[in-house]
Amino acid sequence: MASKKIVFIINPHSGNGSTGRAWSHIHAAAKDRLGPFKSCLTSGPGDATRIARSNLLDGAELIVCVGGDGTLNEVVNGFMDENGPIRTDALLGFLPNGTGCDFVRTAPIPRRIEESLDTIRDGYACFMDLGRIQYKNHHDEPCIRYFHNITSFGLGGEVVARVNRTSKAFGPFISFIWGTLMTLLHYGKKSIRLKVDERYDREVTIWNVAVANGQYHGGGMRVAPEALINDGLFHITVIGDLSLAGVFRHLPKLYNGRIHEITEVSFLTGRKVEALSSEPVLLDVDGEQPGRLPVVIDMMPSAIRMLMKNSSSPGV
Repeated sequence: MASKKIVFIINPHSGNGSTGRAWSHIHAAAKDRLGPFKSCLTSGPGDATRIARSNLLDGAELIVCVGGDGTLNEVVNGFMDENGPIRTDALLGFLPNGTGCDFVRTAPIPRRIEESLDTIRDGYACFMDLGRIQYKNHHDEPCIRYFHNITSFGLGGEVVARVNRTSKAFGPFISFIWGTLMTLLHYGKKSIRLKVDERYDREVTIWNVAVANGQYHGGGMRVAPEALINDGLFHITVIGDLSLAGVFRHLPKLYNGRIHEITEVSFLTGRKVEALSSEPVLLDVDGEQPGRLPVVIDMMPSAIRMLMKNSSSPGV
């Protein structure tokens, strides 16, 4: 690994600032395991994408993201252009240290920094699917973006917008459960048209729709228990026409893996998802809130190679 051209992209603000405070320790541990590397600290939104793309085009062989799911999403987008990967030979590593880090609940990447560095050093690369999303941003401009974990729309977009406006000092579970509860009190169900491949095309009333590559989002909600990151399929969870009381009654099942027990929740699989609405419906893309419906989401199978533990765990 020491012979590779390695670039670390660090979001010092991730984990409510804990990444910045721990960077000197992380740097020393990484240098000990991987040898010399280039360090690039982000200072604002979009930096990680720009830095990743620039270094890949300059010959970087391994990009290591240090941060949460939002930072990882930006780095993933640096690997891609509108048509697909800009470098099929480059590798992606991840040191998870953010508010949610829901992705590593599915992917076999350790949460502890030392162990995740060992995983990168060992160099076991797995192909991973991505989703490509075409949507409208908040200026009504068409955009293309990729996601590695989950894109949702409806309540999820509203919750992320609320959580990202507030402090995350109490950690991922408290931050997201508080955001969910507060949003439920001010949010109403939406009517959307949902299409999945050529098999499903309906007008539906929803609280939320999750288009999943990974299993978890929102600080630990297991919204897609059967999703895999390399099966070439989206696992789509539609939380339908529940009463508000029903949402509160069933909320624990979003965390304990019993979501299948909710009658008003339906499950689909597919490679292309389209949704539109006459109402404003916000997006949640890997924990960020970039825009709203309408949306077209395409599966990009085996789009990127990521370093993970060599195991037989689901998702590998």
